[in-house]
Amino acid sequence: MRQEQFEQAYRPLWDELGALLDEMELSRRKRNIDKARAAAFPSLYRQICSHYALARSRQFSPALLEQLHHLVLRGHRRLYRQRGAWLWRTLDFVGGGFPRALRLHRGYFLLALASFLLPALLLGLACYVDPDMIYSLMDEQQVAEMESMYDPSGSHPGRSEARSSETDFMMFGFYIFNNIGIGFRTFAGGMLLGVGSLFMLFFNGLVLGGVAGHLTRLGYHDTFWSFVSGHGAFELTAIVICGAAGLMLGHALLAPGQRRRIPALKAAAAKALKLVLGAALMLLAAAFVEAFWSSSTLDAAIKYGVAVLLWALVVFYLVFAGRSRHGSL
Repeated sequence: MRQEQFEQAYRPLWDELGALLDEMELSRRKRNIDKARAAAFPSLYRQICSHYALARSRQFSPALLEQLHHLVLRGHRRLYRQRGAWLWRTLDFVGGGFPRALRLHRGYFLLALASFLLPALLLGLACYVDPDMIYSLMDEQQVAEMESMYDPSGSHPGRSEARSSETDFMMFGFYIFNNIGIGFRTFAGGMLLGVGSLFMLFFNGLVLGGVAGHLTRLGYHDTFWSFVSGHGAFELTAIVICGAAGLMLGHALLAPGQRRRIPALKAAAAKALKLVLGAALMLLAAAFVEAFWSSSTLDAAIKYGVAVLLWALVVFYLVFAGRSRHGSL
């Protein structure tokens, strides 16, 4: 694309950002920015940054580079340096930074997903076919407690009798602590050359698959699947993402490339931290859904319907959120 075509295609966006910055730089009393325009600012800023990088790579005229550089500086100053920048950074991270970081490291995610999903499917099938297979994974007391939690005659599916009397708020706190603990252990296991993360993914896959296969064989499918399918969209995905972040650490230790291992680990940790922070937000969402929705006594068909929507939302968010108009990461 020649410079003239480049300017013709994107100048409306540059003018739009310039006008928006003009208004944002006014005093609060004089501003007249609606919520939709304010929310679009981070995305617009990222596009102009991309245009600036493209213009530099193609060695367009110094005047155009100066114009775009000025816009980028003003946008950066507004987005990151002024009061309230933390809110912009949070919105930018949730709205695009996190899914873009995950897509950038999708190879680690796919490896983590396979390490979790394959053992879950294999042991799930084995426990569905063989009634005794579950005892190779759990002892008799654990199996009995698990069956009691999902017994269709119980009043609170997914909770043991000891916890059935707890309030939803107390269970919310319990689930946060439990979810964050699993996610952190899965991530931190990457420090053991990635083996720890792979083990946590493999082990959690085995447990989930084994329990699912066993309870489905018993006919407890509606109490079990309707309970886990909703919050599982956030929880299971987040655990796999934590595993992917751990694998990044392990890879840096095993193959640091031209760097020494410690600098390579620090660089990998800085990138992995974005995945861990995003996963932590997903685990909080999972705890909320699990405490206030999953254990409700609503009809299973309703809970399945909501679960389908939640899974579609998670997949759509991770695949498409934060993409530019040109389909780049």
